[in-house]
Amino acid sequence: METPEPKSQSSSSSPVPPSSLARLWRPAAQRNLRNQWSKMASYRQQWLYSSSSARTHATSLVNAYLSQKYMPLMELGALKDMPDIRKKASLKLSKQQELYRSKLLSSYKEMVDAVVHMVNASKSMRCFLKGSSGNSIVQFGSTCEDVNDTGDCGGVAVFVFWSISSFEKLAQELIQMFKLELSLKRLLVLELVSISCEVLQANQFCWSDELYPGEFGDLKVCNLYSEETSEPVHPRLKDCKSDMPTFQRNHQPDHEVLQVCITTWLAEVNIDSHRVDEIFAVIGEEMHVSLS
Repeated sequence: METPEPKSQSSSSSPVPPSSLARLWRPAAQRNLRNQWSKMASYRQQWLYSSSSARTHATSLVNAYLSQKYMPLMELGALKDMPDIRKKASLKLSKQQELYRSKLLSSYKEMVDAVVHMVNASKSMRCFLKGSSGNSIVQFGSTCEDVNDTGDCGGVAVFVFWSISSFEKLAQELIQMFKLELSLKRLLVLELVSISCEVLQANQFCWSDELYPGEFGDLKVCNLYSEETSEPVHPRLKDCKSDMPTFQRNHQPDHEVLQVCITTWLAEVNIDSHRVDEIFAVIGEEMHVSLS
């Protein structure tokens, strides 16, 4: 398992402070790191729950769509003589699709929220000393007004072996997986909420559309929105350098295409679950806490 090695003070670290200040800094830094990594573990669980809920809603949406699509071909048996039975069933299935679209978008928003919170937690791991005298702790974050204080106490070990930067490195590795998967999930959501049996439909989304109010602001926090192109960053697979193209939507796809969407959602191809478990395990071991 690849883990950060204990590092000596680098040129980017602040000068090693007197031992008295290190004794003041370390307990506060330890509390903060435990707090931020506990949050990271909680947001991972939020992702898992929201992703599972979204898949359930997506499956229900697909089932309702396919039932409506093939309604004219269905054998209704004893119900066939009931007036307007196909029309009424089709209308109910259409309303179900509307409901599941809304639920899918809501779950997607919760997934975005989870990644936003992960990013914010990863940016709050440093512990800064107050003023030049450094006689109290005043803030946690990634930067400080005092340019001479980098928030890592000169790169010293916080618990046993690792400096602040080692914890940040693992946090970035973890978050990168979820960011890539979120971008891919967005493509799947866009595909799924656009399906309809109606020729003229109101839910025709394109890649540059916001899927919920404030989405682009959330994606900017995650560096998943391009100011240059004024649209979200295109999805790509882990370890691939090129982005995936966003193809023209087919608003009436067949069963096989929709099955691929659901299977891709379930696979979470950009998240190495074994590596995620390793990261939380090794962090917990270093901090002497359980993050499972």
